[in-house]
Formats: sequence, C-alpha cells, structure tokens
Amino acid sequence: QLQLVESGGGLVQPGGSLRVSCVASGFTLDYYAVGWFRQAPGKEREAVSCVSSTVDSTNYADAVKGRFTISRDNAKNTVYLRMDSLKPEDTAVYYCAASRGVFCTLEVHEYNHWGQGTQVTVSS
Repeated sequence: QLQLVESGGGLVQPGGSLRVSCVASGFTLDYYAVGWFRQAPGKEREAVSCVSSTVDSTNYADAVKGRFTISRDNAKNTVYLRMDSLKPEDTAVYYCAASRGVFCTLEVHEYNHWGQGTQVTVSS
C-alpha cells in the first residue's frame, strides 16, 4: 500500500524555523517527483515547492523563495521541507505528494499520491 506520512509540524513564532518531513512507505521515492503543498482555512490548496526524482532540480512558489528549502534523502525514502523566516501567512496544513516521473511540477492535479498533512502554525 502506497503511503506518505508527514511529520514535524507545530507552533513556531514569526521569524522562526521548522523542518517538516515526508516519509514514503510501500514504494520507493527514487522514481517519483515530490511536492509540498499547503492549505489554509478557507483557501484553496497551493503549491509550495517540489523536487524532481533523478535530476537535481527544484522549484519554489514565489511566496516562499529564499525562505524554504526542499531536499530529499532517497536512502531514507524521505523528502524534507526546511522553512526559515516563517511568517503568520505561512500558517496552514502542509501536505506532501508524489508523482511518478522525473521532473517535478507545482501543479496540484499532477500528483496522485498524497499524505494526510501536518499543521504548521506561525504565531506569537
């Protein structure tokens, strides 16, 4: 059974940092592009970042460029999202998703395997 499980969310003050993780089970992430998405209350799900599978390629939404860093550790079947300089508007449920293929995309509909999400709250 293909499964993605996110962890690492929590409450952090503005300007703080957090790293969320996405662990895959039931399949090998090596051949999958992986994306991070987020959804705030009352808003549509939006793309945050993605990392390609077998090439060194990443992509970021404008809202997080320079603050967030995506990385993958295929040996651990895990993808990470490091979030620095967090702002209250980054508050959302963060989801990881996987799509079979090489190059990643920030299009939500391109991903067919999704995790349950982890809550990130940025507040003082």
